[in-house]
Amino acid sequence: MSKMKSYSLSEMEDKYVGEKGTKERDAYEYELRMDLLGQMIRTTRKEKKLTQEKLGELIGINKSQISKLENNANSATIETIIKVFKALKAEIKFNVILDNNKIEIA
Repeated sequence: MSKMKSYSLSEMEDKYVGEKGTKERDAYEYELRMDLLGQMIRTTRKEKKLTQEKLGELIGINKSQISKLENNANSATIETIIKVFKALKAEIKFNVILDNNKIEIA
């Protein structure tokens, strides 16, 4: 009986998505971050016992836009995301790296 080789997530991503630094891998990692951001918004909204409709009212957008944001934050502007987290009374911190210069926004 032969032993099956196991692979780490990173090895699988390198093999099937592309190595770090490639255009394909960067796009994949961006999508993952946007999905996680949407999940954080949904989880926080529910913890605060807000409906999508009520959260939308708090920031001036409709329920369907909140739903879209929670399912894929990719289409949202930074301004909208900041408004959402402020309405949820969440602490906001951003790390932005431009040309190897790190900018922290808190």
